[in-house]
Amino acid sequence: MQTLDQLTREAVALANAENKHNIPPQDAPLSDSVLEVSRQMMICNSCRYCEGFCAVFPAMTRRLEFGSSDVHYLANLCHNCGACLHACQYAPPHEFKINVPKAMAQVRIDTYTAYAWPARFGVLYKNNGLWIAMALAIGLTLFLQMTANFLNGANALSLDLSNFYSIYPHNTLVSLFLPIFAFVTFSLFMGVRHFLGDIKQATSKESATGVALTEAAENALTLKYLDGGHGDGCNNEDDGFTKFRKYFHHLTFYGFMLCFSATSVATIYHYLFGWEAPYAWNSLPKALGISGGISLALGCIGLLYLNLKRHPLHGDPSQKPMDIGFIFLLFMTSTTGLLLAFSHQSTSMPLLLSLHLGVVMALFITLPYGKFAHAAFRLAALIRFQTERRLPSNIGLSAE
Repeated sequence: MQTLDQLTREAVALANAENKHNIPPQDAPLSDSVLEVSRQMMICNSCRYCEGFCAVFPAMTRRLEFGSSDVHYLANLCHNCGACLHACQYAPPHEFKINVPKAMAQVRIDTYTAYAWPARFGVLYKNNGLWIAMALAIGLTLFLQMTANFLNGANALSLDLSNFYSIYPHNTLVSLFLPIFAFVTFSLFMGVRHFLGDIKQATSKESATGVALTEAAENALTLKYLDGGHGDGCNNEDDGFTKFRKYFHHLTFYGFMLCFSATSVATIYHYLFGWEAPYAWNSLPKALGISGGISLALGCIGLLYLNLKRHPLHGDPSQKPMDIGFIFLLFMTSTTGLLLAFSHQSTSMPLLLSLHLGVVMALFITLPYGKFAHAAFRLAALIRFQTERRLPSNIGLSAE
């Protein structure tokens, strides 16, 4: 008699065989994490108690078998709120050991590597996220400080400590950051393009409509699926509900966007209007940067606390180094930026500037290989979900 694991492997192989495109990236063999999600989804598909909880379960009901592309799609729809784990009658210690949040998290980290460009960078960051983040930040800070010393030389004692460009000329900063920004943009584009091409084979070849794009963007920007199955937020290990994860994610994301907006506005000021930094305290770049830095710092503190406190069953504990590495860089970006904003006329300004720029460069270099890529993949999965749900089901179920 065949075991459940053998049946799962046969079902996944059949699902992959039915669509020649529905294969793992780079023709890799099926991973244990993909097989485990497929096993759990086939059990969940027989129960469907959690069908109304989030986007994962309506998408699940449109499938009878789960190939690798289906699993990658579902894993990036999952927001790891924990509602299904706490509602499941087959969760550990039951012999079925159904833990959808943990199984999906283990697939998601594989997708960061599988779709990364270049792929070797993804593998390196996956295994050493925290140490790479710290080493890059420290190494780039030292490099920038040495560059500043070389550029200024004997003039170091007469520098204008209220003007960043007296330390690093504007064109020098552009020559340092423009290649990094171009590399990150291209890497993210290649990764999302590869991921979207894969999951599109698992959903439909239909292009997303304006309505689907709008609804997917709204779901992503409001973090709709971090409200848990009943709208009360994520589950604690004691079965209680909290919306702190959602709030801290909002503080982090929108804080980052405010900081990015501050830099973008300053760039427009410089090139379009000829208004050069430093800017006044009541200027738009300063207001955006300081408010964004405070929001980002608070969000990172909250996410770090929740990450360290969270029960092992609520996710994949092996991913903590990558998660903490990303939070560390975000937190250092915000705090060094805030310290720098208040360091004018201080002798510490040159070193703080080197530290801030080094951290920002390290953050951008690692963006395509961790949680930031995850945000892009999740948006792509939500777009396919909103597209698929408007189509007739291919297994006799009506569209939601």
